[in-house]
Amino acid sequence: MRLALKVDVSSRRGAKEGVPRLMEMLARHRARATFFLALGPDRMFQRPWLPGGDIGRRCAALFRGVRDAGFEVAIQAYDPVRWRQTIGAADAAWTQTQMECACEAFLRIFDAPAHAHGSSDWRMNRHAYRLTQRLQFRYASDTRGTCPYIPVRNAEIIACPQLPTTLPMLEELMARDGIAAEDAVTRLLEATARPVEPPCHVYTLRADREGILFAARFEDLLAGWRAQDYALTALEDCMRDINIARLPRHNVVDATIAGRRHPVALQGPEFLA
Repeated sequence: MRLALKVDVSSRRGAKEGVPRLMEMLARHRARATFFLALGPDRMFQRPWLPGGDIGRRCAALFRGVRDAGFEVAIQAYDPVRWRQTIGAADAAWTQTQMECACEAFLRIFDAPAHAHGSSDWRMNRHAYRLTQRLQFRYASDTRGTCPYIPVRNAEIIACPQLPTTLPMLEELMARDGIAAEDAVTRLLEATARPVEPPCHVYTLRADREGILFAARFEDLLAGWRAQDYALTALEDCMRDINIARLPRHNVVDATIAGRRHPVALQGPEFLA
């Protein structure tokens, strides 16, 4: 059984403090992961009008070290705060500029094109879905859902498979049920106790949460998943097991889920089923 780990790195503090600690924990538990990197401005206090240092330029050596340690690296929103606040009503030009800036920064740091995209906070629009295809990503992880699929938005088939997040986050369980982090770990391990259908579960974590605030609890999760006999992998490892030609087509919708204040991109019903 596989359980893929998707790490969102959205701030300089998360990169500088959280990423090294996560790399150490993952190595101890013989785990791989995919680091989805924000490579643009670091907006202080989540305020889009405040200036922020360039995460990609200031953390380039660190991010190359993540890749060199054997972890998968990919892109998320270039400017996560602006993306979350703007993407719902953004036009094609704004969306394209944001995604192309992320791709250019990734190429500058790694001397290789970005091959996967993971939207910040699972916020998307129809232009962003189209660009995952036009920018020739091998896969994307922009949505919440239950299984890999080909996304369909407003009856338009997007030729870039989605590998959605299947499990709730620690912070979502804490907010939804009013429980402590220790109890949220127990709930997650209960959710993964049953064998998973191929190819894998996907769990999303944040470098500035599980890498700093909830580091001890995340290590409990890693140990628990190892005890449940999961292979802890990067998303690219799951994609190798997938026959893209046989993936179902599902509508993508914007909907609210328990534990989150804002709507997220969600895997909806199968298209033309």
